[in-house]
Amino acid sequence: MTSSPYTARILTRINDVSEADWDAHLPEGKHPFLTWRFLNACEESGAAAEETGWAPRHIWLEDENGKAVGCAPLYAKTHSQGEYVFDHSWANAMAQAGMDYYPKLQGSVPFTPATGPRLLAKDKDTKIGLISTMVQACHEWNYSGVHLTFLQDEDLAILKETGFAHREDRQFHFINRGYKSFDDFLASLASRKRKNIRKERKSAQEGITIKRLTGDDLKPEHWDVFWQCYLDTSRRKWGRPYLTRKFFDIMQETMRDDIILIMAFDGATPIAAALNYIGSDALYGRNWGCLIQRPFLHFELCYYQAIEAGIELGLPKVEAGAQGEHKLARGYEPVATHSAHYLAHAGLRDAVEDYLKRERHAVEYEINILGKHTPFKKEN
Repeated sequence: MTSSPYTARILTRINDVSEADWDAHLPEGKHPFLTWRFLNACEESGAAAEETGWAPRHIWLEDENGKAVGCAPLYAKTHSQGEYVFDHSWANAMAQAGMDYYPKLQGSVPFTPATGPRLLAKDKDTKIGLISTMVQACHEWNYSGVHLTFLQDEDLAILKETGFAHREDRQFHFINRGYKSFDDFLASLASRKRKNIRKERKSAQEGITIKRLTGDDLKPEHWDVFWQCYLDTSRRKWGRPYLTRKFFDIMQETMRDDIILIMAFDGATPIAAALNYIGSDALYGRNWGCLIQRPFLHFELCYYQAIEAGIELGLPKVEAGAQGEHKLARGYEPVATHSAHYLAHAGLRDAVEDYLKRERHAVEYEINILGKHTPFKKEN
């Protein structure tokens, strides 16, 4: 496959290239979900595979001298699960017209609604080469479209320039405004909100011990517990787990220094756990579960402990995953998230672009309204 002046390879396994070669294209900083280790764990564990509808089709771009100049994680999808940007209505529209929406190409990190780089190259021309390769593959393979989700501003701008439609959604993030401690954060809140958080934390922590485990403090037995917690949440929320037990074994082997596993114990008995990944710009809350239900324990492990850990690490923000208006009262603020979409069918493309214009206005209005209801002290 060519994308002048580049030659593109399609990697059906990320281990078709070495860890060093892939990671050489990552931007400066720590991007745990874009590393070869994380993406390989998704594949080697069987979570992101042909059988699960996440077939790897990563783009590997080389110049005329055969030197690698860029890459992009990409998957052939046969459904819309595990993406967190919902396009089921688009699929239904094509089905009603007697056409196939699947397979499609998905430029994202599997099962991970975290904003980050998607076009892994150092200059704009090379990023355009990656985009051109995706669109060319879409047409050659007769796929319905290309979708890149949870984009940073630079990648979004280039994708819009090349004709991709812009979609906007929102999440709730904790923004660290120079806090030195959790008490500093509390001091920025209105009195009633501050008292409520202290009340929730006291109730959640009563009679339990909470530990934050990272690096060599993480042991295989901790993952045995977390797996049970993860299964519990999977059963209650979406019916089947996306990740496999082997995935967490690989995390222990290869990424335990990039992880904070927050665990709650009743005596010596673990009762709940929350999994977080450490980036250079954020602490990313990913999965959680509990074996015993306790009031406010979810808020304590997933939100308050994450805020404390993020402040201690000096990180600018905490991303606590998708959705959840209940995060607002706990110090997490509404922020926009972005995706870009290319649809091969001209009629569907025009209809979607028209819809997305109206959707963006609605999302921006919602963010503005929600932003007026944060728990922080109001300026006079």
